[in-house]
Amino acid sequence: MQDILAKAKKIRLVVFDVDGVLTTGALTYRPDGSEDKTFHVQDGMGMRMLATAGIDVAIITARSSSVVTKRMQDLAIAHVYQGYSDKLLAYHDIKQKLNIADDEVAYMGDDLPDLPVMLRVGLSISVPNAARIMREHANFVTKKKGGLGAVRELCELILQAQNKYDTIIQNYLER
Repeated sequence: MQDILAKAKKIRLVVFDVDGVLTTGALTYRPDGSEDKTFHVQDGMGMRMLATAGIDVAIITARSSSVVTKRMQDLAIAHVYQGYSDKLLAYHDIKQKLNIADDEVAYMGDDLPDLPVMLRVGLSISVPNAARIMREHANFVTKKKGGLGAVRELCELILQAQNKYDTIIQNYLER
């Protein structure tokens, strides 16, 4: 675990996949062709905590969805890449925009399209319900499943490794 915490101390950007990470991975299609996704409110709070601590947050997803657009707008996530089946293209773009090195990036994914990015970042994370190959290549596997608090678990781990967690909590205690 010390190795994980050492990697987490360097993180300036956390990138998340959507389906299977921010959601359970279930896709619900309505008769009109629109889709529903369910996001965990605590995951959203974790992402806001990262932003409060000065850590950039990004989304890279192979699919495009108005539901994802709305959720990311609600969370004020500026770096949203949808429709990227080759996630490395989006990854390189955001690294260049933020002038960030691989070892300063954490990436959380659950399936094969995430693997090329996970192999390059400083801290790769998967969820326990991810494909086996993903768990094998992750530096860290969360205890909570995708869409059910795994993102919050990672956010808190990074904030604690950087000694920023207590300050954020203290701000809520003093309100």
